[in-house]
Amino acid sequence: MSDEYNDEELAEIEQRKLLELQRRMEMEERRRRATEAEAQKQEILRKILTPQARDRLNNVKLVRPELAEAIENQLIVLAQSGRITEPITEEQIKELLAEITTRSRKEFNIKIREKE
Repeated sequence: MSDEYNDEELAEIEQRKLLELQRRMEMEERRRRATEAEAQKQEILRKILTPQARDRLNNVKLVRPELAEAIENQLIVLAQSGRITEPITEEQIKELLAEITTRSRKEFNIKIREKE
């Protein structure tokens, strides 16, 4: 009876190890795909941005990564649809950033009531 129990335990351990190996392989595949996608994205950006514009966007990424990511994605879509014919300059990136921040800026009025 104890041999049977050990066989069941071994089968369970093997099953857990197999599942863990599958999870690791899936994670590695996801990492590989993400790395490839990022490399493709950077290659497109290298083609459509001047070096100064890339530097500017990288600086924005340090402070507001979600904003830089959104701009990069939009520029890639425009490039893939053929709407970007010349490299984007740093000045154009500055204008785009100014437009976005002006549109998204929210003003808050704080009023303090005096106690009566």
